[in-house]
Amino acid sequence: MRRSFWFVAGASAGVYAAARARRAAEVLTVDGLRDRVGAVVVGARMFRDEVAQGKAEAETDLRERITLGLYERRELMAGPDRDRAEHDEPTAPTDQEEGTS
Repeated sequence: MRRSFWFVAGASAGVYAAARARRAAEVLTVDGLRDRVGAVVVGARMFRDEVAQGKAEAETDLRERITLGLYERRELMAGPDRDRAEHDEPTAPTDQEEGTS
């Protein structure tokens, strides 16, 4: 029983070491290096696209905030009477507006 356990453990370690050695050798070949460089290039492009997308979203968010802030400021400065006066036609003054009671 002990001998079979050590035989299986040794065989497993040998298979694992052979697989790791094959992978390491593949990395150092021309095709392996080309694949690694290609993966780095693809990763850099994806990162660049993500940064550009985040930048565009942030810019859109800031533009919306600025636009909303400008409209709110106009509404506060205009007030309800001034805003209505811009859209309605002028009317004749009433007695209360002229100061005669």
